[in-house]
Amino acid sequence: MMEAKERRAQLLNALRQAKEPLTGSTLAREMGVSRQIIVGDIAILRAAGVNIYATPQGYVLPMENVSQPLTGTLACKHSRRQVAQELEIIIDHGGKVRDVIVEHPVYGEIRANLMLSSRRDIADFLAALTNSGAEPISIVTGGVHLHTVEVPSEEVFREIEGALKAAGILIH
Repeated sequence: MMEAKERRAQLLNALRQAKEPLTGSTLAREMGVSRQIIVGDIAILRAAGVNIYATPQGYVLPMENVSQPLTGTLACKHSRRQVAQELEIIIDHGGKVRDVIVEHPVYGEIRANLMLSSRRDIADFLAALTNSGAEPISIVTGGVHLHTVEVPSEEVFREIEGALKAAGILIH
């Protein structure tokens, strides 16, 4: 059995080399430990200052030493039935949904990393919501929320805004 410090170094190396998110279960199998051990290791690495995102697809490290993509924030409000429509508008126009943010009356800002960049990502996210019985975090704000999106250009961001506005989702 490998030592915890060695396992965390191996875990960090696996995340650095990964071309896509790695699930806790996948990492656990590779390291010969339980998923709970991996969750604990991720928490310890985060406490040590390592920036690790937990997304619906798995764990990822932010891209380092790469030019940063353009980002923008969209203020939206919609019903539970419009979640797919909103996300598909963003993706279909060339954006990537980094996160969802709500302003909780007690806890303040709550941010959940999504990292959705394809219709498959959206389908997996919606299936996870349905299968878990969970509600989108925007339930605490009556559907009002923000998304940070990555876009290839300012023009693409404006197109996304226009499409969301036409769908009655964008808050002005």
